[in-house]
Amino acid sequence: MRHLTVVVIASVMVLSHTSAEGADTTTMGEMHQAGGLTTGSMTHNPQSNMFDGIELTEQQRQQMRDLMQQARHERPALSVQDVETMHDLVTADKFNESAIRQQAEKQVRAQVELQVEMARVRNQMYHLLTPAQQATLQKNYERRLLEMRRLSKLQPSSSLHAVSSTSSNQ
Repeated sequence: MRHLTVVVIASVMVLSHTSAEGADTTTMGEMHQAGGLTTGSMTHNPQSNMFDGIELTEQQRQQMRDLMQQARHERPALSVQDVETMHDLVTADKFNESAIRQQAEKQVRAQVELQVEMARVRNQMYHLLTPAQQATLQKNYERRLLEMRRLSKLQPSSSLHAVSSTSSNQ
């Protein structure tokens, strides 16, 4: 069961890093298109469409593009070596919990740094908005939060629990 949990956690970390990488490359034009929230996007990254539905001036759009571009250049690239190292540890003949734990913690630290940087950029973008735009953003956030809560009630309580229960019975 421990092996399965470690594999699942490692996979989630790699996938979340990859999806965060992809979410960051969204252009302001894509974020600002009419139609609002993209179906299913809130379940993956609630912040990815933060500015949907906000009418931005051309100057605001350009400032936001500049902030995103700057953040993209300052952010370290995805470490393929970390992914390979974790894969090698998971597929090794002998399970080395301490090495896996150390590698997972290294990847989590990198993910935390990425999230902090993304939040910093979003904060700067937020402060480019007028008070009316900020109020619209808050209303949109509250609507999305209600939708997330509704969706979370539809999901099983824990898919990991179901997986670990079945694997421990074998």
